[in-house]
Amino acid sequence: MAVSQAVVLHLPYLRRYARALTGSQLAGDAYVRATLEAALTDKSVLDQISAGRVALYSAFNKIWSAGSGSLSRLDDGQDGALATAEERLAAITPANRQALLLTTIEDFTPAETAQIMDISEADAHELVRGAMEEIDAESATDVLIIEDEALISMQLEELVEGLGHTVCGTATTRDEAAAIVASRKPGLVLADIQLADGSSGIDAVNDILDEFSVPVIFITAYPEKLLTGDRPEPTYLVTKPFLEAAVKAAISQAMFFRSTATIA
Repeated sequence: MAVSQAVVLHLPYLRRYARALTGSQLAGDAYVRATLEAALTDKSVLDQISAGRVALYSAFNKIWSAGSGSLSRLDDGQDGALATAEERLAAITPANRQALLLTTIEDFTPAETAQIMDISEADAHELVRGAMEEIDAESATDVLIIEDEALISMQLEELVEGLGHTVCGTATTRDEAAAIVASRKPGLVLADIQLADGSSGIDAVNDILDEFSVPVIFITAYPEKLLTGDRPEPTYLVTKPFLEAAVKAAISQAMFFRSTATIA
């Protein structure tokens, strides 16, 4: 497979990872773009990327690490989201979150995560453990679940409550979501994109974001509908069937950055 084909194949998911890691599509895309620019000017980087998905993420990690995770030099077009991220990054170890995202959201093995981060596999396990402890220390909030499959909704309820949060309501349609939000504003939203009556979870989320700012995690079996590259994309996107650890990681990131993005 040509280098360009390999990059095109994996790029939507690298961008997803970069958004989750930085808390912003703007910042995430900047780091991805820097990685691709490095590949164009440095043959060693290009050769590395050609080796596959692990190598591509590894090249990205070198760019990310070289910048020390600093977001302050990037233009903030999201109402201070990057400033919030920079402030909160000072209070938590980015490597912990990075290892957790790689092993959950991106579904790399601990060995692959170690290779990407250029650390030992034992260190990768330790970073994930530390990240889970940080999740447990997150401030509790009210969570709205927008999901039309009863079993999945129940699973998410148990997971959210297990993390110390409160489920303020579960909705199966856009109208039900609006009714819940009218009486109780959530501090976090978990949403599917295809709902029971044919309505859209994307529309339900945008209704909410038109009223107030709240972190949103999309959980869907159709990630390709959101990973198009031609419009604003969700910062946090978990693919069904999901691992509970992946949802926990996304919740941790969402609460960490308190970031949102309206999906057109």
